[in-house]
Amino acid sequence: QVQLVESGGGLVQAGGSLRLSCAVSRHTFRTYGMGWFRQAPGKEREFVAGINWSGSSTSYADSVKGRFTIFRDNAKKTVYLQMHSLNPEDTAVYFCAVGRTSNLKGGDTVAYWGQGTQVTVSS
Repeated sequence: QVQLVESGGGLVQAGGSLRLSCAVSRHTFRTYGMGWFRQAPGKEREFVAGINWSGSSTSYADSVKGRFTIFRDNAKKTVYLQMHSLNPEDTAVYFCAVGRTSNLKGGDTVAYWGQGTQVTVSS
């Protein structure tokens, strides 16, 4: 069973920054794409960012481009989401995800989900 353990969520003021981390138990972590999704109250879960197996290719939702950065450390089997210039619209539960192939982009299916970490941005 693959386990994903997220951390780094919390409460931050508008304009602030947070870094989310997701540690993965999968021994083949380095061969799969990873991603971050989020779900705000009353809304559907949405794609935020994705990264391929090596970290050489990334993709982002338009709403976070230029503010969020996804990166990974395959030696630590961890994927990160660095978030800057946060605004109240970024408030959501953020989920880490393992893709089914070597890359994970918006619209791709997810093999495994993390339990989620709450990010709250106050105005």
